[in-house]
Amino acid sequence: MMKKELTELEIAESIPDLWQPLTQEQKEILAKDFTIQKYKKNENIYCEGETPTYIMCLLSGKVKIYKDGVGGRSQIIRVIKSHESFAYRAYFAEENYVTAAAAFEPCTICLIPMPTIVKLIQENPELSMFFIRQLSKDLGISDERTVSLTQKHIRGRLAESLLFLKDTYGVEEDQCTLSIYLSREDLANLSNMTTSNAIRTLSNFAAEKLIIIDGRKIKLIEEEKLKRISKIG
Repeated sequence: MMKKELTELEIAESIPDLWQPLTQEQKEILAKDFTIQKYKKNENIYCEGETPTYIMCLLSGKVKIYKDGVGGRSQIIRVIKSHESFAYRAYFAEENYVTAAAAFEPCTICLIPMPTIVKLIQENPELSMFFIRQLSKDLGISDERTVSLTQKHIRGRLAESLLFLKDTYGVEEDQCTLSIYLSREDLANLSNMTTSNAIRTLSNFAAEKLIIIDGRKIKLIEEEKLKRISKIG
């Protein structure tokens, strides 16, 4: 873990949602405890069962939150995008992590001790509201995904996952290639299906000219049709 001397502007750009509500005195407290950690591709960031100690904010890269299920099969619960905060729910719930997190690609993450965050929350109602809003949004997303992943058929689940990745990470300059290159296994784990089913369904989508596959690159050609498939389930 690196303790970096960053300017207030650099910290503000790194964690804008957390930084903005703070007073100058509170910003100085947070800046004092601000540390940076780098993770390699596929490296674990935290593991299920560990005790939470930090709030984490993704500065660069992409992160998956996942849980190992029956037979060692993983389920990706959600994905984290740049400047998004994560890993704090378990601390507020006074429990150990019930999920794990790993890097999709090389990542740089800001870590702030949770006791520091709790102190700032107690002093700053606006910061409290930030966490209430964020936890509420996450719960809503979780509720929607639970229904989708348990009630939709395979085609609907995979179509939804492709659209979800586009909404989360965007597309490249061609406006259709997803800006994340997932393994077939990760795509299957995101869609609650076996890897073989994910490969077969992707091939069917490509044959129907809904997408173009180039290795791990996926281009969304018929987004409206994918939306209809996702909606029908």
